[in-house]
Amino acid sequence: MGSMIHITRTLSIAENELQEQFIRASGPGGQNVNKVSTAVQLRFDVARSPSLPEEVRNRLIVLAGRRVSQDGILTIEAQRFRSQGRNRDDARVRLVELIRQAARTPVQRRATKPTKASQQRRLERKQQRGDTKKQRKAVTGE
Repeated sequence: MGSMIHITRTLSIAENELQEQFIRASGPGGQNVNKVSTAVQLRFDVARSPSLPEEVRNRLIVLAGRRVSQDGILTIEAQRFRSQGRNRDDARVRLVELIRQAARTPVQRRATKPTKASQQRRLERKQQRGDTKKQRKAVTGE
């Protein structure tokens, strides 16, 4: 087994689950940018990764949105830096962060009722507001 990328205490992915491709970055950078492939495209097969539990996989696909292709491959592009190494690290950090977010179990929302006091306050405020508006109306003299 190759080296592992540590994500949480209980979750790691194998280095060999990632494919990297270096491409030329878009945007400014002059001669260098047109010549040197510093941008990195990191691919991770979410759908077929043996390292991810089912629920983490599903949350990750939702979180990543458009970055996940139809066949379940997550692509992260990094071209913030002018060096290949820094872009590579940046892409990995972003991948780890995304998976870490997906690994958190969302808190289940519990339905609650407004308290009697808060309902009372709401009705009193409505009443006051109505009174304020009533006083704005033109007085019809008889």
